[in-house]
Amino acid sequence: MAGVPDLLQRCRARLAGTDWVPWAILGVAVFLRFFLLAIKPPHFDEGINGWFVDQVMKNGFYRYDPTNYHGPLHFYVLLLSQSLFGRNLWAIRLPVVLVSIGCVWLTLKFEPLVGRTVSRIAALAIAISPGFGFYGRYAIHEVWLQLFSMMFILGLLGLWRSGTLKYLWYAGMGIAGMILTKETYAIHLACAVIAIPVLIISHALNRVPDAKPAKQTWHWIDLAMIVGVGAAAIVFFYSGTFFNWSGVKGLYQAFKAWTETGAAGHGHEKPWDYWFKIMGPSLEFGRADFFGYELPMLAGLILCVFCQKFKNLSLRYLAIYGVGTLIAYSYVKYKTPWCIVSFGWPFLVIFSAAVLLVRPKNLRRVYVATAVLLCVSLGSSIWLNYFRCSSPDEPYAYVQTYNDMFKLSKPLLTLAKRDPAYYHLTGHLIRSSIYPLPWVLGDFDRVGYYEGGNMPANLDGDFLLVQQDKIKDVESKLKGAYYTETMTLRNYQDPSKIYFSAKVFKEFFPGKAPDFVGKPPG
Repeated sequence: MAGVPDLLQRCRARLAGTDWVPWAILGVAVFLRFFLLAIKPPHFDEGINGWFVDQVMKNGFYRYDPTNYHGPLHFYVLLLSQSLFGRNLWAIRLPVVLVSIGCVWLTLKFEPLVGRTVSRIAALAIAISPGFGFYGRYAIHEVWLQLFSMMFILGLLGLWRSGTLKYLWYAGMGIAGMILTKETYAIHLACAVIAIPVLIISHALNRVPDAKPAKQTWHWIDLAMIVGVGAAAIVFFYSGTFFNWSGVKGLYQAFKAWTETGAAGHGHEKPWDYWFKIMGPSLEFGRADFFGYELPMLAGLILCVFCQKFKNLSLRYLAIYGVGTLIAYSYVKYKTPWCIVSFGWPFLVIFSAAVLLVRPKNLRRVYVATAVLLCVSLGSSIWLNYFRCSSPDEPYAYVQTYNDMFKLSKPLLTLAKRDPAYYHLTGHLIRSSIYPLPWVLGDFDRVGYYEGGNMPANLDGDFLLVQQDKIKDVESKLKGAYYTETMTLRNYQDPSKIYFSAKVFKEFFPGKAPDFVGKPPG
């Protein structure tokens, strides 16, 4: 037993010598992304993505559609998660939550390139950012694109700085991952390449110490292996795991649809300055108190103007690359707010590098200003994610499903979880643009979806959802007794009326008489 005190002493010494700051930053990211993860209803796009997963389960593979211009990787990962954990919001959001946390971890990996202080402040800024947190809790593609673009840029800069094999893997897998995620990878690759000659000019105008590229320690066989692994993954997923070889052609066919959509907007067109309004103070989103989501990001964008003062080549490159991607995303008319996570992260790195631009006597003031902006960002993130995550007044809650959806889903899922026989309830959903409900109710096998004037022969069912302009017609043909609720699925959509069979759902309306009683048969 004499060795136990010595063991405890060594453990205490090891713990005392552990650097807890990165773990604390990751802990903040984990908490903000996992806490009350299912508080907001599934987004329209989450319902669509869930439907694609259902099709993969049904067909055995994902049939890539180049007009959908979203890569296949996300759907296969969602398939795995949903297969393991069931059809629920935690299961469909878990992969992106983990990827978003991975982005914070990857930011810390920039330390050899930009310095410890800069990488840690940047990681914290991403961890608490309203946008990175909000969309890090969504089952959408953009966070994957953020992860792989960061991986690619980390590899590119690491190859310049140290030339080791691990950075070659970062760059190669970053490119492959972007291709597997979304066709906008072309923007990131183009901006990354264009940034190189711009950086050369920047260096010629104001030289940076130790700018000479490092000797590369990898071999051509390493490069061949990385290209082979990346190409194999791309072919594997785009070919529908070898069941849909025509999907491989979509790698180039998708760009026709993508460029047309980007030019036209297709209902999502926004002005060129849309991203500036998202980042900074604005009164144009319908809220007089809207103060801007991403003030640290805006500060980083402004600091890009002074990138010539950086005596660090990696920071200059990130500033040039970040401004290039912002220009490209501003030029495209098709804009959705979640794209900000794809191109906004370099500005948070530059924001964190403000401490390198000032004289030592002003350093304390910069730290205070940085802390204030980060506190504002954290407050905005908490307010957005836990209090207004479904509010139509929040620009980030774009095409977001209202909490009204729970009026229909909660009673149904409560009954079904208690007794699986309730998955056989008969339901009629009579309205257009019904997503995400087809995914939410995907386990109910007797639910019909009717739009464009179609209706079932027998309108009575265990539950109905009826579009406002169809209510009068439907009620004239109903014969049963129903409790009713009004429901609006999302903004810019007319209300609907829910009908719950009084026989099936009476426990949810205790002591209440049915709101609607149809005409008796005869």
